[in-house]
Amino acid sequence: MQSDRLWTNARLATMQDGLPGLGVIEHGAIGMAAGAITYVGSMADAPSAAETIDCEGRWITPGLIDPHTHLVFAGDRIAEFELRQKGASYEEIARAGGGIVSTVHATRAASEADLVASALPRLDALIAEGVTTVEIKSGYGLSAADEAKMLRAARVLGKVRPVTVRTTFLGAHALPGEYAGDADGYIDLVCGTMMPEIAAAGLADAVDAFCENIGFTPAQTERVFAAAAKHGLPVKLHAEQLSNQHGAALAARHHALSADHLEYLDDAGVAAMAAAGTVAVLLPGAYYFLRETKPPPVAALRAAGVPIALATDCNPGTSPLTSILLTMNMAAVQFALTVDECLLGVTRHAARALGLAGEVGSLAVGKHCDLAIWDIARPADLVGRIGFNPLHQRIWMGR
Repeated sequence: MQSDRLWTNARLATMQDGLPGLGVIEHGAIGMAAGAITYVGSMADAPSAAETIDCEGRWITPGLIDPHTHLVFAGDRIAEFELRQKGASYEEIARAGGGIVSTVHATRAASEADLVASALPRLDALIAEGVTTVEIKSGYGLSAADEAKMLRAARVLGKVRPVTVRTTFLGAHALPGEYAGDADGYIDLVCGTMMPEIAAAGLADAVDAFCENIGFTPAQTERVFAAAAKHGLPVKLHAEQLSNQHGAALAARHHALSADHLEYLDDAGVAAMAAAGTVAVLLPGAYYFLRETKPPPVAALRAAGVPIALATDCNPGTSPLTSILLTMNMAAVQFALTVDECLLGVTRHAARALGLAGEVGSLAVGKHCDLAIWDIARPADLVGRIGFNPLHQRIWMGR
């Protein structure tokens, strides 16, 4: 097929399933037409193109993917950081009215335009490191109007920047003050009012919940997932971050795209995720920022063949992280992931965690032409260095 553009003289880390390691092709080329990849392979066999770009031996990976963020919010929680420095725990801060609920007050007071404006610098930081696809959750509105406002702001971000945005409805993130002592009543609102309105407006690509001892019970989470199924929305779950609520196994029973955090995941949860094909999304930024000491069971996930993805978990209180490159380094150092696991975790496996495996995450014919072109000697440079951004060029949809 005739290509509009051809990148030649490149070293490709294709991330293709079925190829060993990172699926490396030396002396490679990539063709593109109408925003999609038309050729991936040897430069010697490359088709002709209207435009040819010599990459001068640089490495090309798929555009990077951040599959778990809370980019849209108002205000900040730096005061909580100071409290933690003085010994307060995450749970203590949350139960005293801080944590998620404090961000809710600021987010409710902000306009949609305010939310877009405050999120843009965070999104731009990710884009500057080669991110071409990002997931953005709601969860700081906790009312029908404010959750919809957050999701609309997230959709706007995907229109004003060259990036693919996937939105997730996280109404079951925390209990708002007006429902204190009535968690089941609030879940009634999430399932009976918020979700139908958000689904009808086409504002969400998936549904999430926080299943935790300071969040929602497995039974309440089950109700959220049942409502999501009614509206044809896939699910994912914040699971086993602070305790073992058996949320990952619950998520797997509902064929969840992913279960995220997973520090307290047990063997039964690992087995359930493996059987269901649910992706494990690890969030080393939150683990680092909260000074956790119990890492997720990477060896068990690896042995069971559970795909492992990585994400920044960018949020105001527990992971104020806007670097996907640092995320990989943290995962390697804190969780002992290999270089290949880290890179697959922000490409192929991250795409699967968003239900986008057929569109992005690897260099393959027919997928979006989302590329990150790097000034590096080898892929390990992207994982093993700190504060180092060697991005030469970022291509989104061929542009």
